[in-house]
Amino acid sequence: MLRHFPEINIGYPHKKRDYFIAAFTFFCVAVCLLSDANADIATQKALGVCGWLFLFGLLLGENKEVRVQVVIAVIFATIGEHFASPYMGGYTYRFGNVPAYVPPGHGMVYLTAVALARSGLFLRYAREIAVFVVLVCGAWSIWGISGYAQQGDSVGALLFCIFLGYLFKGRSPMVYLAAFFITTWLELIGTAVGTWKWAAIDPVLSLPQGNPPSGVAAWYCLVDAVAIGGAPLILGRTKNVRDWFKSRLVKAGKGAYESAGND
Repeated sequence: MLRHFPEINIGYPHKKRDYFIAAFTFFCVAVCLLSDANADIATQKALGVCGWLFLFGLLLGENKEVRVQVVIAVIFATIGEHFASPYMGGYTYRFGNVPAYVPPGHGMVYLTAVALARSGLFLRYAREIAVFVVLVCGAWSIWGISGYAQQGDSVGALLFCIFLGYLFKGRSPMVYLAAFFITTWLELIGTAVGTWKWAAIDPVLSLPQGNPPSGVAAWYCLVDAVAIGGAPLILGRTKNVRDWFKSRLVKAGKGAYESAGND
C-alpha cells in the first residue's frame, strides 16, 4: 500500500528535529487560530509576520529541494485560497479575506507533513498509521452521508475517495498520510472557533458539504503533490540557466584571452 519514494527528495530523518517541527506547528496552528477567533485585521497581520519568521527559521535546516517545495506550496496554496474563498465562496474567513498568516501557515503545514513523513515513527509504523487514517476518515465520511450528521457531507465523501487515490497511487503516500493529521487538526480548530466556515452547499458541485468536509485533507494533498512534482522542474531549469551563463562566461573569458594573446 505505502511504497517508498526514492525519486522524491524530502530530506533524511532528523530525529528530534522532525518531531520538533511537527509539535511546533501543531502548537502554532492552535494558538494562531484561537487568537484570530476574535481578532482584528491588525492582529491577523501580526500573526502573519510571526508565521513568516517561524517558517524561515524552520527552513534553515532543510536542503535546497525541500525549500523549493515549500515555496511552491506557499504560492500554489495562496492562489488556491483566493480562488476558493473570496472568489468562489467555498469557505469564508471572518472578514471575507485571506488572513495574512495563511500563506506562511501553508508552508509550515507542508513542512510538517514532510517532517512527519520521514520521521522514524511514520517510517516504522507506516501501515498501522495508514489503516488508522483510512478507518477514521472513512467512518467520518460515512457519518456525513448517513443522514445522522447535522450537516450533510457528500463533498467530504467524494474528497475521501480522492484522498484514497493519493495514498494508493500518489508519488509520495507518506507525505499525504502525514498531511491528514495536521490538516484535520487545523480544520477542526478553525471551524470550531469560527475562524472560517465552509459553505453548506459547494458552489461548484452543488452538493452538501460538512464544516469541514470529512475528506478535506485531499485539497492539501493537491498542494503537496504540486510542490513535490514542481520542485525538480524548477531546480532543473535553474541549473540549465546557471550552466548556460557559466558557459557564456567561459567563452567570453576565452575569447578575451585569445584576443590579448594575439595583441
